[in-house]
Amino acid sequence: MKTDYDVVVVGAGPAGSMTAKHAAKKGARVLMIEKRQEIGAPLRCAEGVNKKGLEKAGVPVDRRWVSTDVSGAKLVSPGGHVFRIDEKQAGNEVGMVLERHLFDKAMAADAARAGAEIWLKTSAVDVIKDGDKVVGVKAMREGEPLKLTAGCVVAADGFESQVARWAGIDTSLKAADITTCYQYRMANLKTEPDYCEFVIGSVAPGGYVWVFPKGDDTANVGIGVLASNLKKPGEVKAYLDAWIKKDPRLSCGQPLEAIAGGVSVSPPVERSVMNGLILVGDSARIIDPITGGGIANGLLAGMHAGNVLGECVEAEDFSEKALMPYDVLWRNDLEDRLWRNWMAKEKFLTLSDKTLDEVIETLATVNVDKMSVHNILIAIKERHPELVKEFEELI
Repeated sequence: MKTDYDVVVVGAGPAGSMTAKHAAKKGARVLMIEKRQEIGAPLRCAEGVNKKGLEKAGVPVDRRWVSTDVSGAKLVSPGGHVFRIDEKQAGNEVGMVLERHLFDKAMAADAARAGAEIWLKTSAVDVIKDGDKVVGVKAMREGEPLKLTAGCVVAADGFESQVARWAGIDTSLKAADITTCYQYRMANLKTEPDYCEFVIGSVAPGGYVWVFPKGDDTANVGIGVLASNLKKPGEVKAYLDAWIKKDPRLSCGQPLEAIAGGVSVSPPVERSVMNGLILVGDSARIIDPITGGGIANGLLAGMHAGNVLGECVEAEDFSEKALMPYDVLWRNDLEDRLWRNWMAKEKFLTLSDKTLDEVIETLATVNVDKMSVHNILIAIKERHPELVKEFEELI
């Protein structure tokens, strides 16, 4: 059994598969390992993504993994005020709702076609180090212990990432930077079939309720609540159940599936490379702190990582210095927006339902070219400067 590679990717989500694909395309000997028996399962995501995000990462749309095209987004205040925006101006989670299990498999299949090997039911249990350099991972493959050596290990192991921690990079999170999520896929709903909906306020403390259409009368109906706002197990589900019961468009529905999970809503990591190691996706904390979405960001980071790794293979150099162009590339594309949105998240936590009503009511009457924190705050400042005094540094 072959156990020596140029690159070992731990985790077969979108970021891991993109890294594997682009590294293999450039000639690297790549192994991607996935701890589960099926890529893309269980589902742990609301499944929204923006078409521009896919385009930027060079991923052509394949209708086989698209569930629904949406016309735009609705932002709903606690009092019921609605701000609508076209999908072309909306954020990274609006444009299409995916069949995520098919999407993840398709990304992994692209990596395989590029030349990457894929092992399922294979868990990393530790990294192998030689001094200050990561030189591989210890793994368990269907109960068999293995040592996999590599020029570079890619930590693509998501929210719970342990690979980076084993290597010595701190990716720990405060409770205020973790969103706990619960979602149903529901049928027999009376929601709009072509709009993603976000409900903010005390209904979901520090987060929001979402309704992402999946065709006809079916949708993903979920909630994210900051972990720091939860006091007991099961509370996040209780918040969602209470909202569904209250909303007549949802209360008539029935659940087909239920999932739970967590996502980071923190600033990005200070360090995403070291000798023999790269962090991609949620392990690098490049999830949008406002929306909790990370598919597009993960794809883009994976593309950059794979391309840089290809160059490292050619140079036979996996030092931190050789890997640093990856860090520069993803930060140039994403870091300013991630930090701005994290600061905005911290500020929004202080707003009352009454203030959020005023904000959404104002947005509904002004023209916002693109739904970003910066543009939204400028639009509000023109009408109600008193509402944005606490956000001046973000404008």
